[in-house]
Amino acid sequence: MRPYGIRVTTDLGPFAPTRQWMRAHPLATDAVLAFGAFVAMVVGSFADPHGPHGPTFGTRTPEPFSLLLMLLGAAALVFRRRQPLAVLAVTCGLSLLELTTGEPRAPVAMCTVIALYTVASRTDRPTTWRIGLLTMAGLTGVAMLAGPLPWYAQENIGIFAWTGMAAAAGDAVRSRRAFVDAIRERAERAERTRDEEARRRVAEERLRIARDLHDVVAHHIALVNVQAGVAAHVMDKRPDQAKEALAHVRDASRSALNELRATVGLLRQSGDPEAPTEPAPGLGVLDELVDTFRHAGLPVEVIVQLEDVAAGPLPAAVDLAAYRVIQEALTNVRKHAGPGAKAEVSVVRVGPSVEVTVLDDGGGSADPAPEPADPGGGHGLLGMRERTGALGGTCFAGPRFGGGYRVHAILPLG
Repeated sequence: MRPYGIRVTTDLGPFAPTRQWMRAHPLATDAVLAFGAFVAMVVGSFADPHGPHGPTFGTRTPEPFSLLLMLLGAAALVFRRRQPLAVLAVTCGLSLLELTTGEPRAPVAMCTVIALYTVASRTDRPTTWRIGLLTMAGLTGVAMLAGPLPWYAQENIGIFAWTGMAAAAGDAVRSRRAFVDAIRERAERAERTRDEEARRRVAEERLRIARDLHDVVAHHIALVNVQAGVAAHVMDKRPDQAKEALAHVRDASRSALNELRATVGLLRQSGDPEAPTEPAPGLGVLDELVDTFRHAGLPVEVIVQLEDVAAGPLPAAVDLAAYRVIQEALTNVRKHAGPGAKAEVSVVRVGPSVEVTVLDDGGGSADPAPEPADPGGGHGLLGMRERTGALGGTCFAGPRFGGGYRVHAILPLG
């Protein structure tokens, strides 16, 4: 099926096999056409247009020289597609000989009409009309001035009319072929564009899922690692605290499995059973996210100011992006800020956008928080920038003056 309602059809029903054979054997097709033209010229040469009661058949006989000219003209038509201009020149020469010497005159000019049609259908319009006018003027002028018939004879007018119609018909066929080719090329280009657009959307969806997987794994595995280290450290001396840490490990791992199941479930086909139905996380569960970091030993203060009844709730994409930015920023604080660090989270609606800010003090040291191992900012920072950029926003992450680290994201609501 062609996109945008464009449909190019080449099936002609019962004539389709014949058309395919003709396209596959052009020389044989032209030979059949040449034979038919020869038969038509021979039959037409026996007709007298000046009979007492109109055109009569069988009242005259063509001369042998005229039969030879008709045979040569028909033979030249076999090569009309390979050498259209040369065939037109040959048939014009044979027609001029017949017009000046033939008595009675034979319809050798039919070969020129077919050759002129071929030239018109295979060249551009300016060339068609230049050659067509030259052919029309040459044959008609010779027929009127040098032929045995009076200049006003209907045969002379017929030569003018037939050559003109051949040029016009050939130009019309060429225009139609160009139009059909343009429609076909446009349809194929639109189909290629549609396929490229589909591939681009698949790539974007894969990138989004990859970001979600990174956010989920990085956050929960970091918490599991921290709590497991705490449990191992206090296992012998303080078993109650070790049990509490292991409980946090169990909760974090369960949350990670649930989010992984929901994210990977997006990769299922539409007909697969048990499709995920849980909503994507957002700022509505921000307290639960912050509690996981607090249980891991990271003090976090949260300020959320989104009360704007007129503006309505946040768009789902903005809500998810804000949640993921906070999740990734706090995970980086827990991994890189060092022991004793504190974090502050603020989510504020400012006009037509939401500003998300995550600050840490770098553990109270005067030096900035350590950079990630990847000098380019790591996949987490890259994911935050991609999320905000996809919504038309911006994200800045860098050291704070006096120590610590700052992540600031602006998410447009539009």
